[in-house]
Amino acid sequence: MTLITMGIIGAGRIGKLHADNLLNRVEGVRLKTITDPFLDEAWAASRSIPVTGNDHRMILDDPEIDAVLIGSPSPQHAPQMIECAQAGKHIFCEKPIALDPEVIRNALAEVEKTGVKLQVGFNRRFDPSFAAVQQQVASGALGAPHVIRITSRDPLPPSAEYAASSGGLFLDMTIHDFDMARFLSGSEVTEVYARGAVLVDPEIGKAGDIDTALISLKFANGALGIIENSRKAVYGYDQRIEVFGSKGTALADNNTPTSMVVMNESGTVRDKPLYFFLQRYQTAFVAEMQAFVNAVRNDTPTPVSGNDGLAPVLIALAANESLQGNRPVAVAQ
Repeated sequence: MTLITMGIIGAGRIGKLHADNLLNRVEGVRLKTITDPFLDEAWAASRSIPVTGNDHRMILDDPEIDAVLIGSPSPQHAPQMIECAQAGKHIFCEKPIALDPEVIRNALAEVEKTGVKLQVGFNRRFDPSFAAVQQQVASGALGAPHVIRITSRDPLPPSAEYAASSGGLFLDMTIHDFDMARFLSGSEVTEVYARGAVLVDPEIGKAGDIDTALISLKFANGALGIIENSRKAVYGYDQRIEVFGSKGTALADNNTPTSMVVMNESGTVRDKPLYFFLQRYQTAFVAEMQAFVNAVRNDTPTPVSGNDGLAPVLIALAANESLQGNRPVAVAQ
């Protein structure tokens, strides 16, 4: 089977990570081009990427390129998705597609019209431990899901400037957890009740955001969910899930640098969790890209659809409305 040829739009932190994975860890693909208005030319040269530039349209105009990875700043995602679709390029787009549901729907309509493939970058679905829990649910081994519990805490808060432009905690951070809730439950979220506070950094509050949240969920299948978020856990990146069902429960704990446990008269000591998302989800980033490449090569559906990109945004917007109104809010469908 022939290689597919890809280009990357955006060479910031996430674009560089995907580039390294495509160059070294993903099979069946050739990375030909990377563009960024502020491209780090020295970095690109060190990777021996054949074609580099500042204008993403050079990727769209290249007939050799089969698929495009969009890793540019979030406001550019939807317009660039439309451009890629119109150019006949398959698309891997980092989350979020956009923060406005109508903008997302318009972009998805263009993708559907052109018939290209689209995968949205919710990488946590590809974490081996989280995927194993989901498989337990899907197989029926846990019976009917009753409670979905997700804990997500960052090691350090973002700057107030970042918080002010991020769309807020629910659209920036919790959006991954909303996707995970749908993934684990196998059901749509129908209602959200969110509570939030500023307990980590007062400057985040002055920027109009929160840094601590509890969100309760209701699912179409009758299950309940709880998501807990914090922008700062002093012990590291805290990422845990549990699905409790009528026949049992399945949990996934934090990953640590080693599995060593020291036990002595002073107590028991083990490693802290891996520091942040680049370390914690390294395997998942590779797996999601391999899944996209395989879907393009084999002409099969991608595992994270455009609707999977829209649904967490709708949940996040309902959570914002709930937070402001201090009441449960139905999620738009």
